[in-house]
Formats: sequence, structure tokens, C-alpha cells
Amino acid sequence: MDDLATTHGTTRWIQAQADHLTDAVSVGGITVDEGLRIEITELRRAVRALFARAVDPAPPSSADARRPMPANQALAHLNTVAAREPVVPQLNWPGQGTPPVARLLSAESDPHTRLVAALARAAIEFLSSPQREQLRACTAPRCVRYFVRSHGRQEWCKPSCGNRARAARHYQRQRLVASDDSTTP
Repeated sequence: MDDLATTHGTTRWIQAQADHLTDAVSVGGITVDEGLRIEITELRRAVRALFARAVDPAPPSSADARRPMPANQALAHLNTVAAREPVVPQLNWPGQGTPPVARLLSAESDPHTRLVAALARAAIEFLSSPQREQLRACTAPRCVRYFVRSHGRQEWCKPSCGNRARAARHYQRQRLVASDDSTTP
């Protein structure tokens, strides 16, 4: 199910990301309209195209195998969206013995612009980090997610996908056995 298919679903998804976005924007003040939903889904399309490029030569997610956005267009879109919000780094150093913390300060007042730009910056940060090397497309049937592999043998984004993949293999083996039995005299 696509969480971003409706404005209501997009609102729920944004609220679920609140902890990740606290430095960029207050999600409580965001009202999702169709324009914002479309901006987020177009950004997601660009990010997924770049994720597909990052996992290459392994196959991309099944959702991205059919008609991915060209990589150069995806890069341009991601960078353009990130640049919508001019930000400056700010150093906060509370006191002796406390390590300094850097954060981005924005003068942008539009929460929609801040949100979409923050999502684009997060994608840029991830794609330029060493974690990108652990990015994988989930191999479970009907799953379209990417995930960051946490151990060497991980093939699925979550346990339920692993169960679905194992069940699919089991049913495939059973069909092969049944078809062999029906052709044996």
C-alpha cells in the first residue's frame, strides 16, 4: 500500500517521520494538500531512481524496474528541491564539557518548502554516506522497499517479507513436485 497515495496517508506518513524532521520543520503545523503530496511523491520518484542506481549491479526494487526516472534527471530534481530552502550552518556549544552541535538554520517561513527541502537533504546525506554501500532492494515478492542491510545475509526489509519469500519458495517447490507427479506414468 502506498502511504503517499492520498493527502490523508501523506499526513500520517509525515507525522510518523516527526522525530527525524524536528530540526528542520515542525510537522504539527503542516497541512497536507494535493500540491504538497505531489511534490513529495515526485521527490520520492527521484530518490528511488537514485537508490536503484546505488544498488546496481543488483536489481532495483520491482517498482523501479519498469520506468525509473533517468539518473541525471533524478539528480537534478533532488538538488533543485534541496536548494529551495537556503540554510546556514549554526554551531551551538552549550558549555564546558558538552560537545558542540551543528544544525542548519533557515529563514524560510513556508513549512511545505522546509519539509520537502529537508527530505531532499536527508536523501543527499544518505546517498553520500558510507551507509549507501549497504542499501539493498527487498527481494520478497510484491515488496517495493529498499533497506539498509544490517548484517551480511539480510535479503529482506522486514521479517514479514522474509516469511512471504519463504512461503513463495515453498509453494513453487510444491508446484514443481505436483507437476512432476502428474507427468510420471
